[in-house]
Amino acid sequence: MHIAPHDNQNKPIVDVDHDLVPLNYFNIVKLKKGEVFDYAVPGYETCVVPATGTVDVDVDGAGFAKVGNRGVDVWDGEPEGVYVPVGAKTRLACVSDEAEVFIAGAKYDKVLEPFDVRQAELDVVQYGSDDTKTHRKIKHILGAGHHDKVGRLLVSELYTVGAGGWSGFPSHKHDTDNLPDETRHDETYNFRFKPNYGSGLQMLQRVDNEPGDAYHIMDGSTVMIDKGYHPCAVLPGYEMYYFTILGGLSQRSLKQNFQETHAEQLHTIPGIMDMVAKFK
Repeated sequence: MHIAPHDNQNKPIVDVDHDLVPLNYFNIVKLKKGEVFDYAVPGYETCVVPATGTVDVDVDGAGFAKVGNRGVDVWDGEPEGVYVPVGAKTRLACVSDEAEVFIAGAKYDKVLEPFDVRQAELDVVQYGSDDTKTHRKIKHILGAGHHDKVGRLLVSELYTVGAGGWSGFPSHKHDTDNLPDETRHDETYNFRFKPNYGSGLQMLQRVDNEPGDAYHIMDGSTVMIDKGYHPCAVLPGYEMYYFTILGGLSQRSLKQNFQETHAEQLHTIPGIMDMVAKFK
């Protein structure tokens, strides 16, 4: 499902127990200097990631100062984040002129400890190639290195490298708990383009070799992936970014089920198995 860009007025875009992606939570909060935003999400662990700007984050009295360092857009610096335990009372205080903050969440039933992730601690992987039109970089904020500190939530930023091309290919799905071959992970994206009038396409093929759905995605589009194979593409001449939220049903590690029709492409894309390993 595609949610068109809109002013959500600091209210959840994907709220708790959503019909399509009940394992996910997503909000975008926009603040000006000196403004604060308070939240708590019972039943969901969350992660605060400034898209732009800088915020002080207080999590049940634990303070994390000056989180976020990007200016004009998500290409202007490296991401940072704060992990927020299930149901914790959290305050964001804007200390830059303005800030746009992503709040990502996954359903979980245990309360862990808060912590911050600074740019030096990011887990970065780059794979693909210009020749295969699959060149991209992934910056894991809550990635494989945080398994002992996080319940079910995976949070990453994905960038196309160069202008134009495909992402999320070879096509894969993760909508069924069928270990060891596949895990159930609901997924939510928020897209950005450079320049911001760029756009792209999100495919969602429910059944192998049968027609599916396609959504025209623009700067600020949100897409919820409930089931099916889901590659996406950016128009030639533009760069694409998407903020990625994954929430697992029974475990945090993601096991992707690659579409059998296109499985041979796994052998043509440089570095793709390194990418797969980083989600485990």
